[in-house]
Amino acid sequence: MSVEITTPRFKDNAKKALADLPLQGALSKVGPGFIGKRAAAAEKLPEFDALRDSARDIKNHTLAHLDLYLERFEAKAKAAGGHVHFAVDAADARAIVTDICKRLGARTVTKGKSMISEEIGLNDHLAAAGIEPVETDLGEYLIQIRGEAPSHIIAPAIHLNKDQVEADFRRVHAHLPSERDLSEPTSLLAEARGELRQKFLAADVGITGANFLVAETGTSIIVTNEGNGDLTQTLPKAHIVLASLEKLVPTLEDVSQILRVLARSATGQDMSVYTTFSTGPRRPDDPDGPGEYHVVILDNGRSAMLGGQLREVLRCIRCGACMNHCPVYHAVGGHAYGWVYPGPIGSVLTPALIGVEKGRNLPNASTFCGRCEEVCPMRIPLPKLMRHWREKEFERHLTPATQRFGLGVWAFFARRGWLYRPATRLAMGALSLLGRAKGRFASLPLAGGWTQHRDFPAPQGGTFQAQWRARQAERRAAPRQEASR
Repeated sequence: MSVEITTPRFKDNAKKALADLPLQGALSKVGPGFIGKRAAAAEKLPEFDALRDSARDIKNHTLAHLDLYLERFEAKAKAAGGHVHFAVDAADARAIVTDICKRLGARTVTKGKSMISEEIGLNDHLAAAGIEPVETDLGEYLIQIRGEAPSHIIAPAIHLNKDQVEADFRRVHAHLPSERDLSEPTSLLAEARGELRQKFLAADVGITGANFLVAETGTSIIVTNEGNGDLTQTLPKAHIVLASLEKLVPTLEDVSQILRVLARSATGQDMSVYTTFSTGPRRPDDPDGPGEYHVVILDNGRSAMLGGQLREVLRCIRCGACMNHCPVYHAVGGHAYGWVYPGPIGSVLTPALIGVEKGRNLPNASTFCGRCEEVCPMRIPLPKLMRHWREKEFERHLTPATQRFGLGVWAFFARRGWLYRPATRLAMGALSLLGRAKGRFASLPLAGGWTQHRDFPAPQGGTFQAQWRARQAERRAAPRQEASR
């Protein structure tokens, strides 16, 4: 099932999400499930912030010399018997993967979790070519049978509850006994394992993403908690790695430092259960492994970001910490964002990949509380980058006319202090007088978007500028009063 890009309808998506009671119940577990664990894991590691600085510097260095590290990775991967393919865009990447599968006569492909495969729409393309793609990560498997996109980078099915999963399993696994017990998470997991085991054994090609590509050795690395990635890449005839070009790191020592902040930021673990290094195809004395090893490195707009103001977002290691701490994500979930990447990272990355015309709502879906930047292991200044897109939206006249008019009026007054000060005093005085009885307003002209959901507090005291001048006067007077005593 093709997943439609609904990012331009973010506001409608958000309203629908806020009214979805099962979704709201599921989202209520996002904060308790991630925030506390991340904080505890960071507190136990005294050098955690120093490691974040080091990880940031490693990625900055890599991005500054990305051409050299791409060449180095290609040479090392080829020396190990692998093949490296460079894809300019999504169509190129889909064609490369499909050609490999067709050459090998593949009829079934198992897939480990890969955000890049979601980005390029690979599953639909393979199915159209007569090749069955099977997601083997439990969360990805659930959204595949539901025909949905991921709702979270590391927990793609976090929007679902146990009853919904049971209903989907009974619908899709209709060949199994109807009286089977699916009341417990363990029974749901056992059924998924049983169904997927046969797919692992029958697969002709395995496709995984990559958390990192190591230039020093030509190695791809995946970080998982289920072990499905290992089965995906070792059992079939060929292993295909899908990665975007910013996944490069120079050395194994560099990647070991970044791994120390990845799991702690994502799930609160010291390390994920499985961290798997793959270098080339099976060698003659290897007990298992694929006969062919292919790495498809995707650009899809990244090189343009590399040379522009969005360069810092390419440090992202897809831990999901920003959305785990984002109040907007907690309120509406991932599907409201309308495409592959939700939360604060999606608010920056999505407009870059699909265009600000389609993605302009996302940078505005932020309280700018700064929690995303505070917890990012790579110290990406996400609020600053969202402001970049807001500025682009304004420059291209994509903001609503009423908003532009309002800002124009405010700018007119703000440039003229002699007019701004009496105007704000008058407005404050009028609002204070009108709201004196209740201390708040249930409705206000030109503020319906606010008062529709909450009361607007009536102003109290003077304007900020008046209070500031009074405070400064008090500070100047204090030394004189002290000296006169």
